[in-house]
Amino acid sequence: MITFNLWRKVKQKLRRSKRPIWQLASGLLVSAALLSAAFHTEGRIDAAPIHGDEAEAPAQTQPPEDGSRSVIATLSDMRAKITVKIRRVYICGSESETIGVLSSSETIRMMKQHPEWTALLDEQGAVVMEQRIDDLSESCKRSAYFGIDKLGRLSLFDGEPKKEKVMRTFFQLDVNYMESSLPKDRIDELVKGIRVTDKDAFNSVLSSFGDYAVERTEKVMKRTF
Repeated sequence: MITFNLWRKVKQKLRRSKRPIWQLASGLLVSAALLSAAFHTEGRIDAAPIHGDEAEAPAQTQPPEDGSRSVIATLSDMRAKITVKIRRVYICGSESETIGVLSSSETIRMMKQHPEWTALLDEQGAVVMEQRIDDLSESCKRSAYFGIDKLGRLSLFDGEPKKEKVMRTFFQLDVNYMESSLPKDRIDELVKGIRVTDKDAFNSVLSSFGDYAVERTEKVMKRTF
């Protein structure tokens, strides 16, 4: 041990020494100081030294920026005018229009006034602001029909299903189960097309035929058996 060896050397030195007592006292004081330093050093001998790089706090990981923040950061470095568009996305249908050519500061101000919107830069470098609306678009209100596509999926059509203009597909229908559970006129109605003109009618049809989705009927059969 460091302290034991040092103390033994001090005692040997005292036995051989013929110096005056005041010199011995000074030597003892110095030795005591050395012992104290050795004791404290030994207490932390296992601790690895901390270098400058290691002493720095670990860098905090920042959450990834969403699209709108990225667009704002890009616009902050620009001074030129930029084309701004808005796209309204409905539960059925979408509409787009060009707002105009604005400065970067005007565009950022608009985005901050509508934090619920998301934004992105399209291939032409225009800013496209996207607004989600929980309703049917005007065009859907005029021509939307629920029906069955060629693959047996519940789909939303622009016009009667026979025109085959699918706007949106929802889920695969268990046709056999549906035919054994529903009246024939209800199935015929779906085949010809069920007209929807508002959100309530849209949700009602989606909910009523949701019971015949393949995934749901498979879960019911697994619970039964």
